[in-house]
This record gives sequence, structure tokens and C-alpha cells, in this order.
Amino acid sequence: MPIVAIVAIASGGSADWPHLVHNVLPRATWRTVLLLSGVSLFTTVVGVTTAWLVASCEFPLRRLLSILLVMPLAIPSYLAAYAFAEFLDFTGPVQTLVRALFGFHTSRDYWFPEVRTTGGAVLVLGSVLYPYVYLAARAMFLMQGRAAADVARTLGAGPLRVFIRVQLPMARPAIMVGLTLVAMETLNDIGAVEYLGVQTLTFSIFDTWLNRGSLAGAAQIACVMLFLVAALLFIERAARRRQRFSSSKTTAAVPDFARLRLAGTRGLLAAACCLLPPVTGFLIPFLVLGGYAARRAEQFLSTRLLAALWHSVLISFLTALVAVLLAFVLAYATRTARSPVTLAAARLASLGYGVPGTVLAMGTLIPLATFDNAVDAVLRAQFGVSTGLLLSGTGFAIVYACTVRFMTMAEGTIDAGFQKLSPHLDMASRTLGRTGGQTLRTVLLPMMRPATLTAALMVFIEAMKELSATIMLRPFNFNTLATLVYEDASRAKVEDASVAAVIIVLAGLVPVFFVSRSINGRNTA
Repeated sequence: MPIVAIVAIASGGSADWPHLVHNVLPRATWRTVLLLSGVSLFTTVVGVTTAWLVASCEFPLRRLLSILLVMPLAIPSYLAAYAFAEFLDFTGPVQTLVRALFGFHTSRDYWFPEVRTTGGAVLVLGSVLYPYVYLAARAMFLMQGRAAADVARTLGAGPLRVFIRVQLPMARPAIMVGLTLVAMETLNDIGAVEYLGVQTLTFSIFDTWLNRGSLAGAAQIACVMLFLVAALLFIERAARRRQRFSSSKTTAAVPDFARLRLAGTRGLLAAACCLLPPVTGFLIPFLVLGGYAARRAEQFLSTRLLAALWHSVLISFLTALVAVLLAFVLAYATRTARSPVTLAAARLASLGYGVPGTVLAMGTLIPLATFDNAVDAVLRAQFGVSTGLLLSGTGFAIVYACTVRFMTMAEGTIDAGFQKLSPHLDMASRTLGRTGGQTLRTVLLPMMRPATLTAALMVFIEAMKELSATIMLRPFNFNTLATLVYEDASRAKVEDASVAAVIIVLAGLVPVFFVSRSINGRNTA
């Protein structure tokens, strides 16, 4: 529905297209492509390098660093932008230290890179998004074992050549999956790019619709974004085509994961290489925001913050509930009746994650508002009663958009849980006289509880951090923690936004904890 609505709106605004083509799209598209390229390169270098080090090498603090490298996932990109801007500002600790060391007094006395640029946005987004590539690449490096690497070593290849010529090509499918997630999150971001002054396509949609009052123009930009998303998905599928291999265990006498031992200076360099990304992507933003929050502890009990917290919890809970219920139905349907219709429905329902939040917001609000107006017109004509905005003027629109966006996460987690349950369980239950419903209720549901709760938790946290769709769909005088932070930061009051920001970060640490525990629970970690 959102995509159909956007295409319909865009096709009715031909008068806006020439202005967009000449004044908006060239600059916005170029900056979006430049930002995507920079973030992709940054996350590839950082994610693949650190993944190979912790998976293939042994050095001091390797196990601890393998956990810390996941921590930046808890920092939403817009919070990282606010924190980096404060950290690298003229009055921040870095420039203050530079002036103290070299005796400078004003900004004219020295040059310092500006964070509010495209390069700054690449640094900010790359610092918090590289774990997507790291996790995917690390899992693939661990799956490869030693067999392929040992064969290459016996042919005279050194560790670096084995990595470049053997391990990296084998890990390419997983790296492309991680990069696709990075690209989707980069396209979805609106808080960081607006705060850093980078006019991407996402920001152009927001600006054209709300600030310039052109709905059709915003829909046309959204169509360009959808084309870009489709191109990214096509590139990802094409890169993974024919990139398959099978891994087999070596004999028990040769451990699959005997790592290359790095001692002395090389070990310290490897540890430093793995320590720098979490320091940049997690520790600096958390310390900046946490320091501000510590000086404003009284705000934790303020009415404004408690109201935003309640709204965030309510929206996130409803989103998680609806998404998990629908995802469970889809996953169970594909398990019990793997027909082309159910498989197509499950795949179609999971495409929402590829649609940026601003595009979803526009495609959600217009159909809901049309429905509200139609109901209101009928009731006015028949009974003289005005219903107002039933759906578009409430939190329903936010829940709907977030459910569409995060359905992929819930459906993938629950489907993975079903795949671990043998179909023979269903068959054995049916042969003992249980119906399909009884089998689901007494056999499958208890065994699926961990996967279902994990899916609900992941959707809950992601909905709490969501800004792009929430900022455009929220009713009047309705704030979540994310929009509260956005409002304060937009008025240059990052200090006042710090308390809500810390709560969001602490909530984001929950799924990171589960991911880290899952990694450590494997024998190959």
C-alpha cells in the first residue's frame, strides 16, 4: 500500500518535476551516492579487517574485543551525530586539547576538519554501522575453518595472500549482505544528515513535503529513492550469484579454528586495530551524552521525559506485538503449506526493511488520511457527526509504518526458529491424534518461545530508536524519546537531549548483549 500510494501521488504532480530535476535531484542524488560510497568503503575496511583479526588470529584481549566490536549497534546514527558534533566542536575536548598543546587562541590560528560535512557524515555513520559487516564477515570466516587456508599455505601462500585470494572471495556473499544493511540504514537516516548539513534524498523528501509544502514533489523524490533501493538489492543479489561453497570439518586431530598467533608488537597492533572502532563508535558518543546527562539527573523524572518514555514504550510494544503475530503466521504458513502463494506473501511482507522510513511515512499517511476523510464525509452526510482523524491522527500510523519496516526482522528470526524444529515433530504429534491447532499450541509454541521472544525484543528496541517515520507520522503534541532528542538537538540543545538519548542507548544495549552472548556461546568464538 505505501509504495502504490507513493507512485500514485508522484504521477499526479507533473508540475513539480522540472523544478526537482534542475534544482533538487542532481545535488541530493550526488550527495546520497557519495555518502553511500563513503560509508560502504569505511564499513567494509573496518568490518572485514576486524572480523578477520578476531576470527583468524590470536592476540591480547581478542575475546573481549570481539564483544566490544558489536557495541556501536546500540548507538543510533542521529545520537552519534549529536555526540560527535559536540566532541569535535571548537569548545569540545579535542580542539581544547589542541589549543592547549600548541598555544592557539582562536579558530583562525589553526585548521581543524569540519564534522558538518559529507566526510563527517561518513565518519559518523560508518562508526556505528560497521558491525553489520563485521558480524556477517566474522560468521563467514568462522564457517570457512582451516581447510581452504591450509591448502593455500601448502602451495606457498603467506597469511596476507591467503586472506586476499582465498578467504575474502569466499566471504564475499556475507560481506554483500552486511553492506546492503549498511546502505539501507544510511538511506533511512534523517537525523544525522540533517544535523550535519548533508542534503541527501531522504532529507530532500522531508524538506520538500513539510517545509516547501509539495507533497507530489516529495513523492517523486521518494520514487527516485525506491529506484535506488531496488538497484542496491539487485547489485547485492548479482554479487552473491554463483558465489557458493561448502565447508566440511577437518579431522579431529586438526582443530578447525587454530588461529594465527600474533605476539609482541604485531599482537598489540592487532588489539589496537580492534579497539579503535568501538571507542569511536560507542565509547565517545556514550561518554559525551552520559556526561551531559549526569549533570541533568533531575530531568529523569521530568513530566516531559516520562511522557515521551511512555509513548515510546507503548508504540514499541504494540509494534512488536503486531509484527511478531503477523510474522508468526507467515512463518508457520510457509512451514505447513509451502505453496508459491505463501512463499510469495512471506517474501513480499519482508520487503519493508528496504524502504526508508521517510518513504514509508509518506506512503502510510496519505492512504490513512484518505480513509479518515471518506469515513468523516459519509458520517457527516448521513448522521451529521464528524469523526475527525481516526487513524492518521493517532499512533496507529506510527505502529503501522514500524510494523511494515521491521517485519523482516521478526519474520526472519521466527522462521529461523522454525527451521531448527524438525517437521517430524508435527508428523509425530498428528499420528498421536492431535489436530493441527493442538500441535501448534502444545508442541510448537513452547519450543518456539525463545525465538518469538527474541524477535519481539529486537522489534521493540528498533521501534524505540526509529526516528525517520516517527517524526513525520506523530500526532500533534506527541513525542517519543527519539523525537524528543530530535527536537532538542534541532534547537541546538544537545545537553537537554542527553537524558532521553542515554535511555535510548541503554535500551539498545539489550539486543547487543544477546548478540554478544550468542557469539560467545559458540565453540568457534
